[in-house]
Amino acid sequence: MTRIKGGILHAKRRRNILKFTKGYRWGRKSKIKLAKVAKMRAGAYAYADRRVKKRQRRRLFQVRLNAGARKYGLSYSRLLGALKAKGIVLNRKILAELALNHPTIFAQVVEYVK
Repeated sequence: MTRIKGGILHAKRRRNILKFTKGYRWGRKSKIKLAKVAKMRAGAYAYADRRVKKRQRRRLFQVRLNAGARKYGLSYSRLLGALKAKGIVLNRKILAELALNHPTIFAQVVEYVK
């Protein structure tokens, strides 16, 4: 029986890794050892930053809400406490959108909970 070497599989694996690292700088786009490390690191950062993005968005919503609420003499925490007490179920994203782009509607919401 003839011996089968792994040339085709090796080339396919190499091609796929280098396809992923296309556009990277220096040897990470062309040298397989450097490309493997770069691909693993990129994946790790991407995974972590998908979670960081959610945190940063929530912080942005909180800042926008606080700024919007201060115009009407409330703080962020008092506004959310009042919303909860009145039973208004609007999340921070929607409230921040209202405060930023629809100030009249946001003012109505604030006046209702005051």
